Amino acid sequence: MTRIYSNSFVRMLLPAMLATLLIACSDTETQEDSTQSADQAKSEAPAMEDAKKAEEGGEGQGAADYSNPKNWLCRPDLDGDACVMDLTTTVVAADGTMTREPFTRNPRPPIDCFYVYPTVSTDETPNSDMKAGPGEISVIRAQFARFGEVCRTFAPLYRQVTLTALRARRAGEDMQVDRALAYNDVKAAWDHYLAHDNDGRGVVLIGHSQGSGVLTRLISNEIDGQPVQDKVISALLIGTRLPVPAGERVGGAFEHMPLCSRSDETGCVVTYASFRDDIPPPDESLFGRVEEEGMIAACTNPASLSGGSGELHAYLSTEGPGMNSAEPEPWVEGEEVTTPFVSLPGMLTAQCVNDDRGSYLSVSVHGDPEDPRADDIVGDVVVEGEVQTGWGLHLIDMHLAMGNLINIVKAQAEAYRKEQDT
Repeated sequence: MTRIYSNSFVRMLLPAMLATLLIACSDTETQEDSTQSADQAKSEAPAMEDAKKAEEGGEGQGAADYSNPKNWLCRPDLDGDACVMDLTTTVVAADGTMTREPFTRNPRPPIDCFYVYPTVSTDETPNSDMKAGPGEISVIRAQFARFGEVCRTFAPLYRQVTLTALRARRAGEDMQVDRALAYNDVKAAWDHYLAHDNDGRGVVLIGHSQGSGVLTRLISNEIDGQPVQDKVISALLIGTRLPVPAGERVGGAFEHMPLCSRSDETGCVVTYASFRDDIPPPDESLFGRVEEEGMIAACTNPASLSGGSGELHAYLSTEGPGMNSAEPEPWVEGEEVTTPFVSLPGMLTAQCVNDDRGSYLSVSVHGDPEDPRADDIVGDVVVEGEVQTGWGLHLIDMHLAMGNLINIVKAQAEAYRKEQDT
């Protein structure tokens, strides 16, 4: 069996991601990569603090003007909408049979989706600008555009702390970061959306990594327990560490938004961080644990919200090898897959695990060396040939369950419609 360590997201981020991507992903995420020494961790503390504070509101420049369409990546009336792109998928059965699956956006979606992307900016400035670069476009394709099947898609640009700034602080350089911009921009985009676009529609909040951290703060400050919560169908806060009391579905991060326990439940949260079942979180894991006493990292299995194991409906990138990644094996022996995405029915299952390793989504890969299909998947962070186990499958948290997440949102949208009709 050959493990594939390659996808477009890995290629885009690996030059700068080690010990920088996660440190911007939520207010509590200040752990270091398990391969680092204590001295290295100590030297990076200032960068972690900057990244953490980047998501906090407070003083800073004024927020961006979201009446300007140029400040959006995706919105329904936008010329050059980044969410309108080719998402064609090749479905590869275990016997090697390949079927082409086209993608069609819903021309009249019943609900909206509001997305905040993770740390992707490679701008050379301390905070990113308001121009979409390759990172922003790539992550829209990987994580958000497919939700156009069920909702109107809204994705604001925002001035996150860049990978450049985080690397500089790690190296001891003094780059003047405006720590408030990221949160303030997203809040302004949300306020503009509510005032000018929502028109009473239900909305799903979607984020990954830093995006989940910013949305967690937005929900806590502006939504949880407030009248606007009635519009929030659900929140998909993926690739983060959301604290919840052990054995409970609500409390911790939010007082009024519980974890989702079934696909037609509304007003709830789907959240997880994924790891291979044979590479669980190490002791110094980046994910799967929280620091608050009596709390655990929340995990909801998108393949089975009621509990237990379920099959993941993944949409994986088919792009070639990324920097510092091993060469991938073909998806099918002797065949070329030419679509942007591939789906592998029956290949992946997952379940939430809560043990001495942490609380996380455990992903099992059911490859068969006897069939012509690839035996493993892209997703691990690999540096100089070594898997960085503390990251788990962070790079493909959303890819792994994209089909499941969309089906959940479809069911929630229908349940929300029924609630509004009664």
